[in-house]
Amino acid sequence: QLQLVESGGGLVKPGGSPRLSCTASGSLDNYSIGWFRQAPGEEREGVVCISESGRSTNYLRSVKDRFTIVRDNANNTVYLQMNSLKPEDTAIYYCAAGTFMQCLGGPAMGLAWGQGTQVTVSS
Repeated sequence: QLQLVESGGGLVKPGGSPRLSCTASGSLDNYSIGWFRQAPGEEREGVVCISESGRSTNYLRSVKDRFTIVRDNANNTVYLQMNSLKPEDTAIYYCAAGTFMQCLGGPAMGLAWGQGTQVTVSS
């Protein structure tokens, strides 16, 4: 069973640019990876999906011009570079592994999940 560990969260000022990491216990070569987030009192939502090859991505509209997902398969890690953070980006961020269709289908689609990392955007 693939295990995922997120890191890189914390308290960030508005406009900040943290980078989240998702490191797997094994190879990610055959997995699409998604980043999801869940704000207090809200449902978990998809932020971005990247295909196994890295050639296809799908971003949540509100982050499309600010966040970038990057795969580093050699190190079994996927990064989420977050720029120009806003208070409404405050959430627990989770990474998940599965198929690209599973990722696009949203958090209920049987993906393998990490435990999450808290990102709080506040001055």
